[in-house]
Amino acid sequence: MTISKSPAIHPGEILRELYLEPLDMSPYALARHLNIPGTRIERIVTEKLGITADTALRLAKFFKTTPEYWLNLQNAFDIKSAVAVLEADLANIKELEAA
Repeated sequence: MTISKSPAIHPGEILRELYLEPLDMSPYALARHLNIPGTRIERIVTEKLGITADTALRLAKFFKTTPEYWLNLQNAFDIKSAVAVLEADLANIKELEAA
């Protein structure tokens, strides 16, 4: 199993720095465009909440990306965060030997 050594980057950081800041858009303004509660985007950009399929679909539509883009960011963050917690346990698992 190979996992990148790069730090875990929360998708909220990407949303904040690469999308909202260049557009000078607040999380609440984006939420209005997406027809969702403002607190959802606020919690994502403050890295307290992850991206769900629902949010990924809405972000993809608004920013002309794909839902997979947003969910892949979330999955990468989740995996890297889990590795940090499970590192010792994972080290004790023996890999399957080729037959």
